[in-house]
Amino acid sequence: MLDYEKQFYSSKVKLIAGCDEAGRGPIAGPVVAAAVIFPKDYKNEEINDSKQLSEKKRNKLAEIIKKDALSYAITFISPKEIDKINILEASRLAMEKSLHALKVKYDLVISDAMSLYHEKCRVIPLIKGDAKVLAIAAASILAKTARDNYMYELDKKYPEYDFKKHKGYPTKEHLELLKKYGPIKDVYRESFGPVKNLKYVQLTLF
Repeated sequence: MLDYEKQFYSSKVKLIAGCDEAGRGPIAGPVVAAAVIFPKDYKNEEINDSKQLSEKKRNKLAEIIKKDALSYAITFISPKEIDKINILEASRLAMEKSLHALKVKYDLVISDAMSLYHEKCRVIPLIKGDAKVLAIAAASILAKTARDNYMYELDKKYPEYDFKKHKGYPTKEHLELLKKYGPIKDVYRESFGPVKNLKYVQLTLF
């Protein structure tokens, strides 16, 4: 069971917010972060790092998390904003926005290995936090399911790119489709290598 955070509860720390992101690696689509606060004694042994769960399990747990959390928030940062401030800062911004959108006041933040600079309370950037802290694991599930659902909607709009299969990650098939059809404005991250290079090739052809 994930309970690393238990050591931090005290008379001054009654509620802990966990946050995580999904989508740093893709070349298309947004980066998404979530923040979650559970009651102090909340337990759910099924909740785990989203990468360790099947899609069906993630979707089921996402609904449970939304129902059981004292508060949760999910934030999307667009490809355009990612290009403007870089993916690390976009991921940080998504986490900070999610934390600030929470409806319950928290006393401590534990993030998945991300330093956060705009919090009034203590922030603990924990490496592999999504495999140690229940609230971070829950946040990873909410971020992942929200982003996947976004990519499914994108797939309906642009079926030739097969977003439902690769979710924007630079798989061999995806890169071949990208070269065939070209990058879509406001969908692809123009600052990322495979997109930037292709854009340059296209410009030199005309």
